[in-house]
Formats: sequence, C-alpha cells, structure tokens
Amino acid sequence: MEFEVNGVPCAVDVDGDPAAVEVVREQLGLTGTKLVCAGGVCGACTIQVDGEPRVACLTPAARLGGRRVTTVEGLAGHPVGRAFAGEDGLQCGYCTPGFVVEAAAFFERWRAAHGRSRPGREEIAEALAGHLCRCGAYEGIFSAVAAACAGAYEGEAAAPPRAEAPEKVDGSARYTTDQRPEGLLEGVIIRSPHAHAYVRSLEAGDLPLVPLLPPDGVVRYVGQPVAAVAAGDRASARAAAERVTVEYEVLPAALDVSRARAGEGPLVYEDKASRKLAPGSGEAPQLTPARWRGNRRGPSAMSKRPATAVRRITEARRNSPERVVEGLFTTAAQTHTPLEPHACLAEWVDGALHLEVSTQSVKQVAVLAAERFGVPLDRVVARAVHVGGGFGCKMGLTSDVVAAVELARLHGAPVRVVLDRDEELIDGGYRPGTRIRLAMAADASGELSALAMDADTDGGVSVGGTVAALARFMYGKAPRRLRDFDTVTHRPPGAPFRGPGGPTMCWALEQAVDEMAHRLGEDPIALRRRWDGNPKRHALYDLAAALPAWSGTRGGTGRFRRGVGVAAANWLYFLDPATEVELTVEDGIVVARCAVQDMGTGSRTVLRRAVAEGLGVPEDRVRAEVGHSDAAHGPTSGGSRTTPSIVPAAADAAERLRDALGAGDGDVASRLGLAQGVRVTGRRTRDHRGFVTPLNLTMGGVAIGRGFTGSVQVAEVEVDTRLGRIRPLRVWSGIAAGRIHEERLARSQCEGAVVQGVGYALFEERRTDPATGRVLTDNLEDYRIPGIGDTPEITVHFHQEGFAHVPGGGVGLGEISTLPTAAALANAVRDATGWRPYDMPIRPDRLLEGLAT
Repeated sequence: MEFEVNGVPCAVDVDGDPAAVEVVREQLGLTGTKLVCAGGVCGACTIQVDGEPRVACLTPAARLGGRRVTTVEGLAGHPVGRAFAGEDGLQCGYCTPGFVVEAAAFFERWRAAHGRSRPGREEIAEALAGHLCRCGAYEGIFSAVAAACAGAYEGEAAAPPRAEAPEKVDGSARYTTDQRPEGLLEGVIIRSPHAHAYVRSLEAGDLPLVPLLPPDGVVRYVGQPVAAVAAGDRASARAAAERVTVEYEVLPAALDVSRARAGEGPLVYEDKASRKLAPGSGEAPQLTPARWRGNRRGPSAMSKRPATAVRRITEARRNSPERVVEGLFTTAAQTHTPLEPHACLAEWVDGALHLEVSTQSVKQVAVLAAERFGVPLDRVVARAVHVGGGFGCKMGLTSDVVAAVELARLHGAPVRVVLDRDEELIDGGYRPGTRIRLAMAADASGELSALAMDADTDGGVSVGGTVAALARFMYGKAPRRLRDFDTVTHRPPGAPFRGPGGPTMCWALEQAVDEMAHRLGEDPIALRRRWDGNPKRHALYDLAAALPAWSGTRGGTGRFRRGVGVAAANWLYFLDPATEVELTVEDGIVVARCAVQDMGTGSRTVLRRAVAEGLGVPEDRVRAEVGHSDAAHGPTSGGSRTTPSIVPAAADAAERLRDALGAGDGDVASRLGLAQGVRVTGRRTRDHRGFVTPLNLTMGGVAIGRGFTGSVQVAEVEVDTRLGRIRPLRVWSGIAAGRIHEERLARSQCEGAVVQGVGYALFEERRTDPATGRVLTDNLEDYRIPGIGDTPEITVHFHQEGFAHVPGGGVGLGEISTLPTAAALANAVRDATGWRPYDMPIRPDRLLEGLAT
C-alpha cells in the first residue's frame, strides 16, 4: 500500500489488517505516535489524515492508502510545538505528541475563522477533549494553544524552560517503549486467571519459557505473573503464550474485605515465612512492627499519649458532645496508570546486563538486578533517559524487568516486555482504598483537645498502610491515638502513590477540622491558623483568607450552588545524602552526570541550572545527562527527595570545578576551552546538621531532614443539584517548600498535583468483581482520569521562606502539592450544599442521595 507520510511517499505491507499506529511506529519508525490505551480514549496516538486528526489505534492501516498522513515528526517547527515547549505544556511528554498534532489542526481551523485572536479555555478544552495527560499539565497546554493561536511563537522565541522540551514536542524523545534494537524479541507475561491457586505444573513443550512464580508456587490474585514467553513480534508472543498449559489447584479466596477485617475467610498468608512475601503499598512497607491476626495486620501506631486522648474524647462525648466531631470516612483505590506503561528492554552482552527501563529508580534497579541475577554491579547498566510518568509505581524490580532479563538470558537476544493497558491497570499499582474512623474533641476554649484515628488500608495482598500515622504531625501537640491496620485479601497489590497515605489522611482530618469550625461557629481558615503552629503555613493562611473567593457569595437555593472550601497539609522533608554529581569538561562544554532520572519532574533541567549558576556560565555551556545507572550516585524519584538531593551536590561540584580550573570567583567560561577532560565529583553536604536521623541510619538511601513542607489550598466548586455533578471552578494552592529552583517547572508540578487531586476526589475508582477478584476497571474508558475539561483555573503561590538551614534553601514539593486537594473540594461541596461527603469519590449518585436525606 502506498501513501504519503510527512510529505514523503512510502509503501508498506498491511497484511493482517494492522492498526495505523502499528504501521507508523513499527514499519516507519515514527515513534512520536504513542500507543497507550488502544481504545481511542487517550489521544496519544493521534495523527492527521488529509489534515484531519485521527486516533491511529482505531484507524485501520488500509485506510491510509492514497492519503496524506502527518505525524508529530512532520510538524517540527510548527508554532504549536514551539508554544508547548515555551509555555511548558508538558511534563513526562508521553502524551505531548498527540496533543501537538490535535492542537495544530485546531490552530489551522482557528486561524481561518478568527485570525490571530486568543481562544478561550472552553474552546481549547472542547478541541482537546479526546486527549489525556496523567501528569496533569493542562494549565500549560491551555497557555500554549492560546499563545500559538495569537501568534506569539511565529518569530524568535526564548529558550524553553524545560531542557528536553524540544525533543518531547517533536517526537524525537525515545522512551523505553520506543527502543527497537536489531534482533529484538517481544515478551509477554502469562497471568493467573484465579485469585488463589497453587501452580502444580507449567507445560510448554519445546517452547522456551521463564517461570515467574513466588517461591511457594502460590498465586494470590487474578493477574499475578506466572510465566513469560517471547517471540519475534507481539502477536506471535501472544500466540505462544496461548500454547502454555498451566495446571492450577484452585484454592478458596479471601475477596470480601469486611469478612477479612473480621478475621473470617481463608488466609492470604498462612505463616510467618509467607508474610515476608507481602509487597508494600507504602514506601516503608513493614517498617513498624505489627501483629497479624488472620488477614489483618496491625495496629502499627504513631500515637502521642493515646490513653489520654481516648479518655478526653470519652469525657467530651458525655459532657460536651457539641465539641466532638466523629465520622467514618472511606476512599476508593486510585490507580497510577502512567501513560507509558511498565516497560523493560533487556540484553546480555558478553556477560554484562544492559537494561532500558521505564523506572523512577535507575540506580536502584541496577543494584537490585545485580543482586537478583548474580552479576557484579559494574557489569549492570540501566538506562532511563526519558520516562513517561510513574507517580510511585515504577520503583524496584517490577515484573516487566524480571521477565525481560530472564527471557533475554534464555534466548540470547534482546527482549522487550511492555505491559498492555489492561495489565497496567490490573497489576501496575494503585493507592489502596481505606476505611477511616475518626473522633476529634475540642476543649472549652476551642483548642484541639484530642484526636483518635483508626485507618484500615485495603491494598489487596500488600501491606504497609501509613494513613493515621501522618496525623501525628498536624495541629500541635494534643494527645492522639493513631492506629494503622492492613486488611489483606486475594486482590492485586497496591503501591506507593504520590504522598502515600497523605491525601487519604487529609480526606478525613481536614473534613473533621472543617466540621469543628462549623460546630464552634468559627471561620475554617482562622481555626486552622489558631491550631497550627507552623509559621510557614501561617503565611499561607493569611493569603488564603484574603482571597476574593473566600469572602464572596456562596451557597444559594437554586439548581447550581457555589461553595468554597479550604484544607491544609504537611509533608516530611526527605533526601538522599549520598547523591553525587560529576562534572566533566568536554569540547568547552560542562557535562553534568548523575544517576537520577527525569519522569517529567524536571530533574535534568534543575541539574543544568544548578551547575550553570554555580559556575557563573550561561546554561548553553552546560549539558545535563541523566538516566544512566553507571553515572555518579543519584536519588530515586520518589518521596519528594530529588531536587533537595541533586542541587547541593551540583553546587559542590561547581565549586570543585572552579578550584580545578583555578578560576575562583573569576571567569569560568573563558577557561573551559583549555580544560578538556577535567573532571570533578561533587557531593551533598555530609554533616549531620539539619537531619532528624544521623546519616548512618538512612533507609534505602533516604534520610529525613528537619522541618516540614506545608500546603494550604482553597477550592471553589459549582454543584449541580439536579444531576449531582460537581464542577471545580478554581483552586488556589499555597506551597511552603523553601527556595524554588525552577519556578515554571515547579508550578507545573503543583498544577498537575491539583489535577490528580481532582481525579481522586471526583472520578477515580478502581473496582473488582467481588466473586472472582478480577479488576473490572481495566481500560481508560471504565477507569476515568481527569481530562482538560475537568481542570479548574489553578493559581499557585510559593512561600519561599523557612528552609535556610537546608543546603540549597529548598526541599521537595511534588507530594505536598497534592495532599489537601480532595479534602478542599469536599469542604467546598459541604459549603455549597450543607451535605458532607464521607465517601470518595464524590459520585453524582452519592451526592444526590445525600441531598435527598
């Protein structure tokens, strides 16, 4: 079949009726077109056919015959792409090519009808409604499309704020899913159809097969990896998987959470040895010792004077019930679903293991792979140059990595394993659901007297919920009993998700504080300010109280009602004190290398800027290389520890390079041309000042620094009382995390955090079949994440004081920025309607039922 692609005639083979996305990616090598959902929902595979946008995953390749096809590569230099880079309308960049292709078509239509005027948010949202960005970079996308249409990017433009933005907007950025070396085999994972079974045998005849079973041979959820096979293409690999015979001894399954919580039903883990197999749903899964009672683990406690807290609450119930707030709050599971799925390409070369992997922890993957596969660490190299999102689920040796490595060793060829979207939604990780029972008492003067919180985490076969524990650090020193439990069932495991436990804890605590303010007849911001001794948040409370939305008209009696809510949060300051940055002078350019990865958070740009600033040279004299495990030690991208780890190391490296060049405070730039090969390594400050724990007590490369970040958010909503719909209108997000090193990128992070909080509050709900344990929300149509039309107007304010003791002056903000959002929206719904939502997401049926009672 013949057609034109980006102005060039081409001929391709379309035997077997492939989708256009397969032909574009695999035969033409135009990997800017991404395959994400395979169902026409996300828009990442959008191409133009005769100038009209089409989703290539649903377009038969045969339909392209004789047509003009334009992919994102054919739009290089287009004003829309330049605007996406200039306005930072992206983060991880995996969805960006699809947005650019669609927005370019909208640009042409808009210009023809309206000239160089700026389209509004509604017009842009309508045009891009078929596209999803899991990072939530929608504010930047609004700005980019509007600016391009208005002609702002048709002349010379300044360098974009994000170092790798040009590669991401023109489709040349190569992710793990885009790598295709010579001789590549595609691997697929065979998964259990049973929630609980013992695998008696695996029969594959002469077909090479890799077992992926746990040591005891027991599968504990539907979708658990059992084995993996590989073939020359994905269709052949799937056919090979169908030929594998697995003999299961099906066992009784614990699928009812309420029965498991009560100690009834079959055990998920029968003994101490099997309990060690339990994966973690938090970043420190079994850090706090806890007893197991059947399928329930806990309590693990972070209490302060718990007996006093219980006594005070009991007395308050009896003597002053009007000053007691109690409630049972629930949250549904929230699935990570990064648009680039879990993916790994493995190859053994002369006994050395080479990995291309979509991961948040390229250094850790190499270390764990060396241990798992018996290879010296210096013979393992992992690469993660571009990573299409993660949000906490892409850490460690995930099943895709293990399968790819073992298959590559078995076949003696490079093997790539990429999860399908249903696999990603089933076994890629999720924030566990919870059931939180809370009681709070205030004394006669309106001060917090006591708090009790029991949080039961439902993370399937995983453990490690830390929800109640996080309530220890908010609102002073009042006594509190805080207990965390895990209820274990035969369902897929949860995984750490952006601020593990934090948004969940805030959902209950911040609604209780809001309710207490109503009970006491006090302004909700004023009460928080009085209870909260953190001076950084005091500054944010003052700004929030002065917002026009806070003092404006609310409520109403008609169909549409307006409400405004507030919520606050804090988060620990984490860092990796062993972080290093290596600087090498190459052809007059300073190359900064660190084994950190950039999954859209901007670590590459932060590193480049920190080195350039430390040397006093223009940024174009510095190139940052990240995503290589054999570079100087870098941090995992999780726990908001990346920036506070790499910035001080980069500053130290810059100082050492100055000394090596003999520049002191002089002109470094003029000396670089004569310094070929000069190399230095900078390290993060190694003294103990500013740390809660000594550096030799770090766990997994993480130390806890002194001080908490803070956030205060004010959300404004419109509630449709007839249809039960909630429309977020505006969110003001105040962030106190010290110095902001890259303001536009930090702002994008915080905006995206709000969008993910909107999804958590209103839409996202992972569901499983109660009879079989099968995940029902296994596609992006049934599992809804926020689109551009769901995005409120977001204003971010950075309070940059309070961390002078920290090298670099600032700490991480990726997690604190999402913690209060869901609770602020819930409080806004209560303000609009008088009805308080205790169950999340706040679905229309729940809202209508609540208003009717």
